[in-house]
Amino acid sequence: MKNIVLIGASGFVGSALLAEALNRGLTVKAVVRDPSRITSVDPNLTVVKADVGSEETVAGLVAGADAVLSAYNPGWANPDIYEETLKIYPAILRGVKKAGVGRLLIVGGAGTLFVAPGLRVVDSGAIPDEIMGGVKSLGEFYLNTLIDEKEVDWVFFSPAGSLEPGELTGNYRLGKDDLIVNDKGESRISVQDYAKAMIDELLTPQHHRERFTIGY
Repeated sequence: MKNIVLIGASGFVGSALLAEALNRGLTVKAVVRDPSRITSVDPNLTVVKADVGSEETVAGLVAGADAVLSAYNPGWANPDIYEETLKIYPAILRGVKKAGVGRLLIVGGAGTLFVAPGLRVVDSGAIPDEIMGGVKSLGEFYLNTLIDEKEVDWVFFSPAGSLEPGELTGNYRLGKDDLIVNDKGESRISVQDYAKAMIDELLTPQHHRERFTIGY
Protein backbone atom coordinates (compact mmCIF):
# COMPACT_ATOMS: atom_id res chain seq x y z
CA MET A 1 0.00 0.00 0.00
CA LYS A 2 1.17 3.49 -0.76
CA ASN A 3 3.32 5.47 1.62
CA ILE A 4 2.51 9.17 1.30
CA VAL A 5 3.47 12.50 2.81
CA LEU A 6 0.64 14.98 3.33
CA ILE A 7 1.76 18.58 3.79
CA GLY A 8 -0.78 20.80 5.54
CA ALA A 9 -2.72 17.88 6.98
CA SER A 10 -4.48 19.89 9.69
CA GLY A 11 -6.21 22.47 7.49
CA PHE A 12 -9.72 22.43 6.06
CA VAL A 13 -8.81 20.46 2.94
CA GLY A 14 -5.82 18.71 4.48
CA SER A 15 -7.85 17.18 7.29
CA ALA A 16 -10.37 15.82 4.79
CA LEU A 17 -7.54 14.35 2.72
CA LEU A 18 -6.01 12.83 5.85
CA ALA A 19 -9.29 11.18 6.84
CA GLU A 20 -9.84 9.80 3.34
CA ALA A 21 -6.27 8.51 3.04
CA LEU A 22 -6.45 6.73 6.39
CA ASN A 23 -9.86 5.29 5.53
CA ARG A 24 -8.25 3.76 2.43
CA GLY A 25 -5.49 2.17 4.50
CA LEU A 26 -2.66 4.39 3.27
CA THR A 27 0.44 5.00 5.36
CA VAL A 28 0.56 8.75 5.98
CA LYS A 29 3.23 11.10 7.28
CA ALA A 30 1.28 14.24 8.18
CA VAL A 31 3.43 17.39 8.09
CA VAL A 32 1.97 20.25 10.10
CA ARG A 33 3.00 23.40 11.92
CA ASP A 34 0.93 22.50 15.02
CA PRO A 35 0.66 18.76 15.76
CA SER A 36 -1.97 19.37 18.44
CA ARG A 37 -4.47 20.06 15.66
CA ILE A 38 -4.24 16.43 14.49
CA THR A 39 -6.64 14.40 16.62
CA SER A 40 -6.69 11.24 14.51
CA VAL A 41 -5.14 8.15 16.05
CA ASP A 42 -4.22 5.48 13.55
CA PRO A 43 -1.37 2.94 13.33
CA ASN A 44 -0.71 4.12 9.77
CA LEU A 45 -0.32 7.79 10.80
CA THR A 46 2.85 9.61 11.79
CA VAL A 47 2.58 13.31 12.64
CA VAL A 48 5.63 15.52 12.11
CA LYS A 49 6.00 19.16 13.11
CA ALA A 50 7.91 21.05 10.44
CA ASP A 51 8.22 24.28 8.51
CA VAL A 52 8.29 23.54 4.78
CA GLY A 53 9.95 26.84 3.91
CA SER A 54 13.10 25.32 2.42
CA GLU A 55 13.65 22.69 -0.23
CA GLU A 56 16.20 20.93 1.99
CA THR A 57 13.63 20.50 4.75
CA VAL A 58 11.02 19.27 2.29
CA ALA A 59 13.46 16.83 0.70
CA GLY A 60 14.25 15.33 4.09
CA LEU A 61 10.57 15.02 5.01
CA VAL A 62 9.46 13.34 1.78
CA ALA A 63 12.44 11.06 1.06
CA GLY A 64 11.26 7.53 0.40
CA ALA A 65 7.60 8.41 -0.10
CA ASP A 66 5.62 7.02 -3.02
CA ALA A 67 3.86 10.35 -3.45
CA VAL A 68 3.48 13.77 -1.87
CA LEU A 69 0.14 15.53 -1.40
CA SER A 70 0.27 19.23 -0.61
CA ALA A 71 -2.63 21.08 0.96
CA TYR A 72 -0.29 23.83 2.17
CA ASN A 73 -1.90 27.19 2.82
CA PRO A 74 -0.33 30.05 4.78
CA GLY A 75 -3.80 30.90 6.14
CA TRP A 76 -6.45 32.99 4.42
CA ALA A 77 -6.18 35.67 7.13
CA ASN A 78 -2.38 35.86 6.79
CA PRO A 79 -1.50 39.32 5.44
CA ASP A 80 1.57 37.82 3.73
CA ILE A 81 -0.31 34.98 2.01
CA TYR A 82 0.62 36.19 -1.49
CA GLU A 83 4.36 36.32 -0.81
CA GLU A 84 4.44 33.17 1.31
CA THR A 85 2.57 31.08 -1.26
CA LEU A 86 5.00 32.14 -3.99
CA LYS A 87 7.93 31.30 -1.71
CA ILE A 88 6.74 28.02 -0.20
CA TYR A 89 5.22 26.23 -3.19
CA PRO A 90 8.36 26.42 -5.36
CA ALA A 91 10.32 25.17 -2.33
CA ILE A 92 7.95 22.20 -2.00
CA LEU A 93 8.34 21.41 -5.69
CA ARG A 94 12.13 21.64 -5.55
CA GLY A 95 12.25 19.54 -2.39
CA VAL A 96 10.13 16.80 -3.94
CA LYS A 97 12.46 16.74 -6.95
CA LYS A 98 15.57 16.73 -4.76
CA ALA A 99 14.24 13.71 -2.84
CA GLY A 100 13.51 11.85 -6.07
CA VAL A 101 9.78 11.46 -5.37
CA GLY A 102 8.07 11.12 -8.72
CA ARG A 103 4.47 12.07 -7.92
CA LEU A 104 3.17 15.38 -6.49
CA LEU A 105 -0.54 16.10 -6.05
CA ILE A 106 -1.40 19.70 -5.20
CA VAL A 107 -4.62 21.13 -3.81
CA GLY A 108 -5.12 23.84 -6.38
CA GLY A 109 -7.43 26.80 -6.57
CA ALA A 110 -10.35 27.67 -8.81
CA GLY A 111 -8.94 31.06 -9.78
CA THR A 112 -7.29 29.97 -13.03
CA LEU A 113 -10.31 28.03 -14.28
CA PHE A 114 -12.23 29.55 -17.18
CA VAL A 115 -15.80 30.79 -16.75
CA ALA A 116 -16.04 31.82 -20.41
CA PRO A 117 -13.66 31.69 -23.37
CA GLY A 118 -10.62 33.74 -22.40
CA LEU A 119 -12.05 34.74 -19.00
CA ARG A 120 -10.67 33.17 -15.84
CA VAL A 121 -12.44 33.17 -12.48
CA VAL A 122 -9.77 35.43 -10.99
CA ASP A 123 -10.54 38.12 -13.57
CA SER A 124 -14.33 37.75 -13.46
CA GLY A 125 -15.00 39.91 -10.41
CA ALA A 126 -16.29 36.93 -8.44
CA ILE A 127 -13.34 36.71 -5.99
CA PRO A 128 -13.70 38.76 -2.76
CA ASP A 129 -10.84 41.19 -2.17
CA GLU A 130 -10.00 39.64 1.19
CA ILE A 131 -8.90 36.34 -0.37
CA MET A 132 -7.56 37.68 -3.67
CA GLY A 133 -3.92 37.48 -2.52
CA GLY A 134 -4.13 33.76 -1.91
CA VAL A 135 -6.08 33.08 -5.08
CA LYS A 136 -3.71 35.08 -7.30
CA SER A 137 -0.52 33.65 -5.83
CA LEU A 138 -1.56 30.02 -6.15
CA GLY A 139 -2.70 30.72 -9.70
CA GLU A 140 0.61 32.37 -10.53
CA PHE A 141 2.52 29.39 -9.16
CA TYR A 142 0.50 27.08 -11.40
CA LEU A 143 0.75 29.23 -14.53
CA ASN A 144 4.34 30.48 -14.16
CA THR A 145 6.14 27.55 -12.52
CA LEU A 146 4.24 24.30 -12.25
CA ILE A 147 2.98 24.18 -15.82
CA ASP A 148 6.60 24.13 -17.05
CA GLU A 149 7.69 21.30 -14.72
CA LYS A 150 8.74 18.26 -16.75
CA GLU A 151 10.56 16.11 -14.17
CA VAL A 152 7.91 15.45 -11.51
CA ASP A 153 4.59 13.83 -12.45
CA TRP A 154 2.35 16.49 -10.89
CA VAL A 155 -1.32 17.35 -10.80
CA PHE A 156 -2.99 20.59 -9.73
CA PHE A 157 -6.51 19.68 -8.62
CA SER A 158 -8.78 22.74 -8.70
CA PRO A 159 -11.98 22.56 -6.65
CA ALA A 160 -15.29 24.05 -7.68
CA GLY A 161 -15.91 27.72 -6.96
CA SER A 162 -17.36 26.84 -3.56
CA LEU A 163 -15.56 24.19 -1.51
CA GLU A 164 -17.61 23.53 1.60
CA PRO A 165 -18.29 21.06 4.41
CA GLY A 166 -20.86 18.51 3.35
CA GLU A 167 -21.31 14.86 2.58
CA LEU A 168 -19.37 12.19 0.75
CA THR A 169 -21.70 11.45 -2.18
CA GLY A 170 -19.34 10.10 -4.84
CA ASN A 171 -21.67 11.79 -7.33
CA TYR A 172 -19.69 14.53 -9.06
CA ARG A 173 -18.15 15.46 -12.38
CA LEU A 174 -14.51 15.94 -13.30
CA GLY A 175 -13.24 18.37 -15.90
CA LYS A 176 -10.04 20.07 -16.98
CA ASP A 177 -9.81 23.83 -17.42
CA ASP A 178 -13.41 25.07 -17.23
CA LEU A 179 -15.30 25.80 -14.02
CA ILE A 180 -17.98 23.13 -13.53
CA VAL A 181 -21.43 24.52 -12.75
CA ASN A 182 -24.75 22.80 -12.06
CA ASP A 183 -28.10 23.49 -13.70
CA LYS A 184 -28.65 26.38 -11.27
CA GLY A 185 -25.42 28.05 -12.34
CA GLU A 186 -23.70 27.12 -9.07
CA SER A 187 -20.15 25.78 -8.82
CA ARG A 188 -19.98 23.64 -5.69
CA ILE A 189 -18.27 20.61 -4.20
CA SER A 190 -18.04 19.20 -0.67
CA VAL A 191 -14.57 18.86 0.80
CA GLN A 192 -15.36 15.17 1.40
CA ASP A 193 -16.04 14.51 -2.30
CA TYR A 194 -12.99 16.57 -3.24
CA ALA A 195 -10.84 14.43 -0.93
CA LYS A 196 -12.29 11.22 -2.37
CA ALA A 197 -11.47 12.31 -5.92
CA MET A 198 -7.93 13.32 -4.93
CA ILE A 199 -7.20 9.97 -3.28
CA ASP A 200 -8.75 8.21 -6.29
CA GLU A 201 -6.26 10.10 -8.46
CA LEU A 202 -3.43 9.09 -6.14
CA LEU A 203 -4.33 5.41 -6.27
CA THR A 204 -5.35 5.23 -9.92
CA PRO A 205 -3.64 8.07 -11.80
CA GLN A 206 -5.64 9.52 -14.67
CA HIS A 207 -3.91 12.90 -15.00
CA HIS A 208 -0.25 13.64 -15.59
CA ARG A 209 1.43 17.06 -15.51
CA GLU A 210 -1.88 18.83 -15.84
CA ARG A 211 -4.64 20.52 -13.94
CA PHE A 212 -8.11 19.04 -13.49
CA THR A 213 -11.20 20.12 -11.61
CA ILE A 214 -14.35 18.85 -9.93
CA GLY A 215 -17.94 19.96 -9.34
CA TYR A 216 -21.50 18.75 -9.02
